[in-house]
Amino acid sequence: MITTVTLNAAVDVTYTVDRIRTGASHRLTEVRRRAGGKGINVARVLAALGHPTTVTGLAGGAAGAVVRRDLAVSGLRDDLVGIAGDTRQTVTVVERERADASVFLEPGPHVTAAEWAAFRAVYRQLLDESRVVVLSGSLPTGLHDEAYAELVALAGERGVPAVLDTVGVPLLKALPEGPALVKPNVHELRETLGTDDAAAGARLLLEAGACAVTVSLGAEGMLALTADEGWLAKPPRRVPGNPTGAGDAAVAALSAGLAQNTPWPDRLRRAVAVSAAAVRAPLAGDFDAPTYRQLLDLVEVEVWSPSGAA
Repeated sequence: MITTVTLNAAVDVTYTVDRIRTGASHRLTEVRRRAGGKGINVARVLAALGHPTTVTGLAGGAAGAVVRRDLAVSGLRDDLVGIAGDTRQTVTVVERERADASVFLEPGPHVTAAEWAAFRAVYRQLLDESRVVVLSGSLPTGLHDEAYAELVALAGERGVPAVLDTVGVPLLKALPEGPALVKPNVHELRETLGTDDAAAGARLLLEAGACAVTVSLGAEGMLALTADEGWLAKPPRRVPGNPTGAGDAAVAALSAGLAQNTPWPDRLRRAVAVSAAAVRAPLAGDFDAPTYRQLLDLVEVEVWSPSGAA
């Protein structure tokens, strides 16, 4: 089983419009609501790929109830821990004409020390069932910056590899605990390390304690570095659509590859293919299966060296 952790779960609302015009009113052509947050998106993709998974994290209030109902309808195992605060809402506005999306993120509820302790107890139990644990997304208010470091350390004590997908200080604090994989994109590298150089940023994360780093390069593919090796995976073409959730789809494929000890080139090929296929899907957590199958044979993976381009 792969356990996904979403400490800052959300009700994801997706609005579709023809085009956003500043200062104007907009008529929505479509409105969709579902349980979200990066870890929940990862769990959806893992389940669609045929991997047993469970969702844990924190949820509360009326929005938290919506999240739990949607998980039940989706057939996902729910190991969320209840809190008193209200789960947040996120809003994604998809523009049809530009084939692009804008995302608005609420900060999330306040989490008390007692609620954090209750979550850690559930998390420890789930680690006993887990081959991999995925720690994704932002931290709600009330949690300290070392929260992910604590969870990576607990996983390490039980021999469970941890995949970490977050940004900023919580990411930097967790690196000394040795996460098995860290997956920033180029924008998150800039925010965390102040560099736009994917390879240089990945090496800094490795030096700080990560066992492996993959950097999403958007339409250009994905770079993966370990202490001794590197690979660059490139999609055959740019795929238009809603990029929200594409990174979560990639995390799902990478986590499945880690659980199955799949060779790195195959992990990257699947991650890039499913990430591109997620852009074709209207909602985060979904991917277009025909696009995924088609791209699997078309993604190019080459050995990367410091003299190569990234």
